Amino acid sequence: MSARTPSVSCVFVCHDGAGRLLLARRGPGARDEPGTWDTGAGALEFGETFESAVAREVREEYGASPLATTLLGVRNVLRDDPPSHWVAVVFAVRVDPAEVILGEPDKFDRLGWFTRDALPSPAHSQLAPTLALLPDHLG
Repeated sequence: MSARTPSVSCVFVCHDGAGRLLLARRGPGARDEPGTWDTGAGALEFGETFESAVAREVREEYGASPLATTLLGVRNVLRDDPPSHWVAVVFAVRVDPAEVILGEPDKFDRLGWFTRDALPSPAHSQLAPTLALLPDHLG
């Protein structure tokens, strides 16, 4: 039996600085929970800083450059189906909405800007705990 270790994920809640949050709907090619809405995220690569990983992933997923990046907290994500263990380092990232594009159509089939009181559904299972770390003034 091989040893299993947690992975590190940089999770980012992109916002426009005016109360709107950018969410992506997971497409048929998504790793899990296709059809659900979620924030962005990506695995930390060896030798990469958290901030570099977030900037890389925001560019890959949304085609935008981060204007401001703020660490929100860390979550321990344990899932049974499929079995996984992630250490999620969560950031708020302000982006320019005019720069945002669907950068990974193989993983996501739609992007949208939403306010906290009008979130889309169905939501990914990790969306609520992630947004719980976001201060009210950012979204």
